[in-house]
Amino acid sequence: MAYDGLAMFEFGVAFDVFGTDWSHDLGVSWYQFSVCAANPPTVTVEGGYQLHVPSGLSDLDRADTILVPPTESADHVPAGALEALRRAHCRGARIVSLCTGAFVLAAAGLLSGRHATTHWSECAELARCYPDVQVDPAVLYVDGGDVMTSAGSAASIDLCLHLVRQDYGAEVAARLARQLVVPPYRDGGQAQYIDAPLPAVDGADLFTGTLAWMQAHLELPLSVDDLANRSAMSRRTFARRFAAATGTTPYQWLLRQRLQLAQRLLETSDIPVDLIAQQTGFVTGANLRKHFGRHVRTTPQAYRRTFRSRDRTPAEVA
Repeated sequence: MAYDGLAMFEFGVAFDVFGTDWSHDLGVSWYQFSVCAANPPTVTVEGGYQLHVPSGLSDLDRADTILVPPTESADHVPAGALEALRRAHCRGARIVSLCTGAFVLAAAGLLSGRHATTHWSECAELARCYPDVQVDPAVLYVDGGDVMTSAGSAASIDLCLHLVRQDYGAEVAARLARQLVVPPYRDGGQAQYIDAPLPAVDGADLFTGTLAWMQAHLELPLSVDDLANRSAMSRRTFARRFAAATGTTPYQWLLRQRLQLAQRLLETSDIPVDLIAQQTGFVTGANLRKHFGRHVRTTPQAYRRTFRSRDRTPAEVA
């Protein structure tokens, strides 16, 4: 489905997977693909370019799967398109959003009471605008059966390959992934990409100094009582001030900061995982792996393999 403000990267992913005729390469009969819009024959995509759209929304009445790419704003999606999505869902079509296309699905009421995801930077906004949607910012995609949502940009490829895997099996999906020069599965979720910098706190008081001290001493065993004493506060006052400043608890903040430090060390050094665990306050490699798997959705070694290459020179890559 196309509309004004359409993001072309995710649209291109959808076309490459489903619109390209892969039947000869993969040895199976491929999908029938069409692009439709509420007001054909053209839509204005991001950047101000014109996209020719041959079909109207009647195509949605026949489609088995409907792909909803992102747009600059769900306000750009005509009411008729939202109604067409609702009708298609009622008759049993599979509705799939890519990146912030989740806002379009939410506007159509298709995510109410469901788990969903979108680009990590937009998850808070999706949850704020649609409080009845259970938004998960950590995963690459959510398969809700008849309704599916993907995280940002490249995660559209992950969800599209997941659809192919459902329809044609793992072997065909893996062969298609090779044709696209992408992995058939990616380790972890989008949690490993989320940027969570140290929050800015006004004032140069003892509490602000304690935050900075915590950041510099993540390897130490830190208790709320010790931190409250360092801030010259009671435990209760410290916890209340901490929540107001950071939006979370001291434990959760420390855990996030320790994981971020572990990620930086994995990206930029060859330090063994057990030693990284000691330097980041997790103490043991087993404890680091447990929290890494729970929050980053992958293992430290897999994360290192994925991101360590970013700092190599072209000669090293060659």
